[in-house]
Amino acid sequence: MASRIADFGRYTHAIVRGIPASLAKEALRSCPSEVDVVQARREHEKYQEILRTTFGLEVVELPADESLPDCVFVEDAAVVCGDTALITRPGAESRRGETKAMKEALEALNMNVVEMTDENATLDGGDVLFTGQEFFVGLSKRTNQRGAEILADVFKDYAVSTVPVQQGLHLKSFCSMGGPGLILVGSSEPAQKALKIMQQMSDHRYDKLVVPDDLAANCIYVNLPDKGHMLLHSTAEMFPESLKVLEQLKDYTLIAASNKEKTKVDGALTCCSVLINKKANISRFITPCTMWTR
Repeated sequence: MASRIADFGRYTHAIVRGIPASLAKEALRSCPSEVDVVQARREHEKYQEILRTTFGLEVVELPADESLPDCVFVEDAAVVCGDTALITRPGAESRRGETKAMKEALEALNMNVVEMTDENATLDGGDVLFTGQEFFVGLSKRTNQRGAEILADVFKDYAVSTVPVQQGLHLKSFCSMGGPGLILVGSSEPAQKALKIMQQMSDHRYDKLVVPDDLAANCIYVNLPDKGHMLLHSTAEMFPESLKVLEQLKDYTLIAASNKEKTKVDGALTCCSVLINKKANISRFITPCTMWTR
């Protein structure tokens, strides 16, 4: 258990994907909105640069697919823990084609890839919160009980608990891990109810940091051996009051990234990458015209 906690937040690779022009008008969204694709791509490039340069990860970038307007949100297509990757079955039928490129990318990295094929199951990666000690799976409009059961069967070494998502797209629309044993969570009533359920269902103790804005609780925690605790969060322009709360993390290096355009189509920071801690040798083979490393 101690080694699991020590490894939490350590990664070697990140899989990301380009933004198609079709995102602007065809991507799924809960509210009508206009997306500036040019600005979204600028924000996404900065996000990738942080992963590559600040965090020192090898970034595998999959090309955008105009027929898959939501494809930039790669987190929903796979759940990775250790050397095992579960290819999900997204809840939105229009997004199920996104898993093909993700499967190829993970296979090229010599991961142990398991594909969810049960037609009664749905699972979005955005509904999966891995704490380093267990999984919480949000039961939402996109993820059902059968999807959670399959995840539990794949990752047998960890307890898996389900949490109703009463508001928002995914579980991680209002929470994420801020470090070993620390849950970042929004202040809304649905977010607080979900946190209470997680606390009741778990055998582990977690600290919490509550931020005023639900989406501001979606952050990326990375533990770098030479730099310590680092947290990628939304900008002060987006969530000024929430940033004041995050600044209470005195031993952390806080790094801001704008995600303003992608939030218009319900995107969050964790949505845009699949992070991998690969200890074994990784194949350098990349399928031509499918993806490339930068």
